Amino acid sequence: MARLRIATFNVNGVRSRRAHLLEWLAREQPDIACLQELKAPDEAFPIDDLHAAGYGAVWHGQRSWNGVAILARGVDPVESRRGLPGDRSDTQSRYLEAVAHGVIVGCLYLPNGNPQPGPKFDYKLAWFERLIRHARTLWNSDQPVVLAGDYNVVPTDFDIYNPASWRKDALLQPESREAFERLLAQGWTDALRARHPDERIYTFWDYFRQHWPRNAGLRIDHLLLSAKLTPRLRDAGVDRWVRDLPGASDHAPTWIELDVPRPRRTARKTAKAR
Repeated sequence: MARLRIATFNVNGVRSRRAHLLEWLAREQPDIACLQELKAPDEAFPIDDLHAAGYGAVWHGQRSWNGVAILARGVDPVESRRGLPGDRSDTQSRYLEAVAHGVIVGCLYLPNGNPQPGPKFDYKLAWFERLIRHARTLWNSDQPVVLAGDYNVVPTDFDIYNPASWRKDALLQPESREAFERLLAQGWTDALRARHPDERIYTFWDYFRQHWPRNAGLRIDHLLLSAKLTPRLRDAGVDRWVRDLPGASDHAPTWIELDVPRPRRTARKTAKAR
C-alpha cells in the first residue's frame, strides 16, 4: 500500500501568500490540496508557479473575495462540478469538485455568516442546506469522496479555546452546529477528530488579541470522508509551522493520510513536465 496525503488550506489571499503556499507544497508535498479564500480572479491564479512546483490545478476564482482551488501533485485534476446545485443566482465562488488520484474531492468555503442574525447568516444556512443535499448525492454514489475545506463551523465547545467569548458568533450558533451534525449523520467521518478524539486541536487563530501566541484557536477546517475512504484513514494533523510564518494566513493547513493501492509503474505526463 501507498500513502495519499490530502490537505485543506485557507490561504487568505493566494497572491499575497504565494510564497507561503509554495514553501508549504515543497516541504509537505500533499498529493491533493484544497485551497480557499483565493481572493483573486481566475486570470490572477498562479498556475505557472504551481506547474513549476509539480502541481496541476483547477480553480474557481473571484475578485477580492472567496475563491477555491484543487491542486494535485503530478497530475491535472479533472473538474466535475463548479458551484453547488440548487441556486442558479448564487455567483459566489465557494465550491469546486474534481477527481484526482482516484478520489472525488469537494473543496468548499462555507459562508462565515456574520453578523447574525441577518442576511449573511441566512445565506450561510441556505448554502449549508444545499451542501447537505449535494453531499447526500455523493454519499449515495458509493464512491471514494472527501469533502474538504473551511466550513466556518466550530462543531462543539471542545473545538474552541474559550466558547464564552465567541458565543454570539455565527460559527458557534446552534443552527450552524445542527447543520454540521446533520451532514455527519449521513455517515461522513470527521477525519481530524477521528484521529484525535481527546485532543484540543485547532486550525484557525484570529489575528487579534494575540490568539496565535496564546494558542487561542478554533477548529473550523474539516475533511469529511465517505464510507469508501474511512477504513483507509491512517493519520491526520495540522501543519502549525505555516501559521507561524511572517504575514501568515490565519489558518494552518489541515491534512489526512490514507492507505491506497500502490499505482502501477507506468509512464505519465506530469504537471511539471508540461
